[in-house]
Amino acid sequence: MAIHYVCRHCGYPVGTIEKTVLSETDLGFDQLTPDERNDIISNDMDGNQVVRVTCEACQQVLERDPERLLYPSLYH
Repeated sequence: MAIHYVCRHCGYPVGTIEKTVLSETDLGFDQLTPDERNDIISNDMDGNQVVRVTCEACQQVLERDPERLLYPSLYH
């Protein structure tokens, strides 16, 4: 099993951690509220965790124009 970090806006694969002996505390997941966990972390069909984050490119777009969060897509 692995933990895949994927951009929530564009779908870009940010990175993967091959699951070893990492706890939720090691990953910072213990700092999330239950609602944040439901929004950010999910499982795929193979049993891997998928963590939805914001990639650098999308972060730059949002810093230039924060109202883009209101659009269905950052780029359209």
